[in-house]
Amino acid sequence: MPADKELYGLVLSGGQSSRMGQDKGLLRYHGVPQREYLYQLLQMVCDRVFLSLRPGQEEGLTSGVNFLLDNHDVRGPLNGILSALHQHPQKAWLVVACDLPLVSEKTLQKLVAERDNTKIATAYAAAGSPLPEPLLAIWEPAAYAPALAFSDTGKTCPRKFLLQEDIKLIHPDSDEELFNANHPEEFAFITQKLSHGKPL
Repeated sequence: MPADKELYGLVLSGGQSSRMGQDKGLLRYHGVPQREYLYQLLQMVCDRVFLSLRPGQEEGLTSGVNFLLDNHDVRGPLNGILSALHQHPQKAWLVVACDLPLVSEKTLQKLVAERDNTKIATAYAAAGSPLPEPLLAIWEPAAYAPALAFSDTGKTCPRKFLLQEDIKLIHPDSDEELFNANHPEEFAFITQKLSHGKPL
């Protein structure tokens, strides 16, 4: 496969998890830490996979796990995305945040199948919504320069960045796949539903 067609995977797990009160990447929805679960899922559809971490988080990682450290002076998940695009500038990145507990292999396969590499990004959005989910999206190499310029203005919201760019939106088979868990009660809600095998 040509280098510029390769797809790398990035599990965004470098956040402070202040609202959850504990590291969201280490929460167990599927029997293993969520960042490991997503790492394994991404290996099914990507050429290489990396954990996106803030400095210091790499201590204690399982041997053989690829990781990238945030290296931009930007707050939030945009730091991880920019760092990945910068360190491997010829690669596109399938980005998944560790606070999306209901992402499945099918979710990722559809994103890859629907990818448009002529756009800045291909992103999921809820049914009927024009708002992209930037943390469940494929970011193309061409996204780096405009995203960096965007951050240089002091802006850090990846959704606001994508809203001003030429992107492709796709929709999941069920909006449940986009459920975002940031608070303890949401973690408890999802784990209870998963343990009973019930839909939301």
